[in-house]
Amino acid sequence: MGESADRYVELVRAKTLTGALSVSTAEVYARDVATFVDLVGEEVVLDDLSGEDVDAVLLAFARKPDGRRRSQPGGQAGASQSASSQARFRRSISALFKHAVLAGWVQVNPMAMATVTARERGGLRPERRALTREQARGLIGAARELGGGPGGGAAVAEASEAPVAGAGRVRRRDQDTELRDGLIVLMLSTMGPRVSELVRANVEDFYTNDGVRYWRIFGKGGKTRDVPLPGDVALVLEAYLLHGRMASADKALLLSWRGRRLARGDVQAVIDRVQRRVDPDRRRSVTPHGLRHTTATHLLADAVDMDAVRRVLGHSDLATLGRYRDELPGELEVAMRSHPLLRGPASS
Repeated sequence: MGESADRYVELVRAKTLTGALSVSTAEVYARDVATFVDLVGEEVVLDDLSGEDVDAVLLAFARKPDGRRRSQPGGQAGASQSASSQARFRRSISALFKHAVLAGWVQVNPMAMATVTARERGGLRPERRALTREQARGLIGAARELGGGPGGGAAVAEASEAPVAGAGRVRRRDQDTELRDGLIVLMLSTMGPRVSELVRANVEDFYTNDGVRYWRIFGKGGKTRDVPLPGDVALVLEAYLLHGRMASADKALLLSWRGRRLARGDVQAVIDRVQRRVDPDRRRSVTPHGLRHTTATHLLADAVDMDAVRRVLGHSDLATLGRYRDELPGELEVAMRSHPLLRGPASS
């Protein structure tokens, strides 16, 4: 097991060099395979594992305390693995055995005989669910104000007038991020990129063709897609490049106050900061992935072509897109009120 796992992880990490896998995805595979080896035992022969053995390992993983989750009251160990973690672990092990079959390391794939699957999630967590139209408009409105859009403008003026360095500086550099924060929220809310795609974006990835601003997004599996920016987002991007982005040798679009590429973990703090400017009646916590759901849900609810939405989000097929379409309050009532079979006859 130990030798097979090491060789497999080397192959997985090699795929990051060609862009077939992101570094973060490769590390998830490596971590799950290492956990699998720990649960099975390094000296066990890979080809000796049966479906029952795999089931036992999957159940053992499900019972493992999740160190990322809070301990239970009374000093008990942390909660067991979530359903999504169990499903991810099962996918990682399935990928290992799929390669093992192709490489001739095993004669029969034991995953075909495994019966344990992750329990149902019990519904999406609220922060991953799409924002309603009112909630999304509230968040976008706050982002527009930061970006100098309709009803705003203060951020652009302050950014252009504030000294860049030296004595007499009115604000600390880490406070001078309004344009950047507004741009981040607008892009996440209206274009739905993966957070990894957002922080990986470089200034040179944005270009203009026939007066339309495009973003060349480098997505999963080394795939690229060119997505046009909505007009309001393009304006905020230009304002940010002119006034909000500090001079830096780093080619990253989004910079921290230290002038370095923004980290994935910083994006949630940006969203939370913008949310605090939203009217409490229209405010709801949301993750970057929840904003990806928001983009898909509202584009589809507005009858935008499904294939166009798929291409915006960078999905390989429509089946994946279906998981991003969340239920919106009142949408069934609207559909029934405008039922096509109950409309009057078309005028000739």
